[in-house]
Amino acid sequence: MLKKDTSKLQVKDLVTIGVFSAIYFVVNLIIMICGGISPVIWIFMPALIALLSGVIFMLMIEKVQKFGPVVIMAAITAIIYFATGQFTVVLLLTFASSSIIAELIRYMFGYKSFTGNLIAYAVFSLGMVGSPLPIWLFGNSFFESIIEQGMSSSYVDGLRNLTSSGMLIGMIISTFILALAGGIIGRSMLKKHFIKAGII
Repeated sequence: MLKKDTSKLQVKDLVTIGVFSAIYFVVNLIIMICGGISPVIWIFMPALIALLSGVIFMLMIEKVQKFGPVVIMAAITAIIYFATGQFTVVLLLTFASSSIIAELIRYMFGYKSFTGNLIAYAVFSLGMVGSPLPIWLFGNSFFESIIEQGMSSSYVDGLRNLTSSGMLIGMIISTFILALAGGIIGRSMLKKHFIKAGII
């Protein structure tokens, strides 16, 4: 009888990835809705998502210690974003590149390496930078487009006042740092709760 190749993704792995991808998108959606309250929240949305999603990412890759879950999570999230009309080409490029690099980092460090998984999560989180990035890439044309989509002029004016190069750098750095913090918190929660409870 032939042995099943456990190094490849199985149906149960895909189900696990799908569940955690859905939870990850819910976190995205909540932060996105909050972003409508203040332009600052929108700009720092990638950083907030990175902080809050660490436990989701860490639990998923703990349960699926193989090549592929990060790219699949990114693909599922991208499809949901596209279906809800929140997707842009910029986000596609940043999300795709960050998830591929993250998978390669996990592969090089080994799937059981916390350091590798933590760095991979930080890189993966940078993919969400593609959401506010058009503010700096396209400037006035972007502001005009979101006004046409129904965004209030006062909100857009507030957003325009935040488009300095320093704010862009701060957004990217804070996303990376908070992703590291989120990953460490996630790992701590795994040890304290999920592993002891026998969930993983």
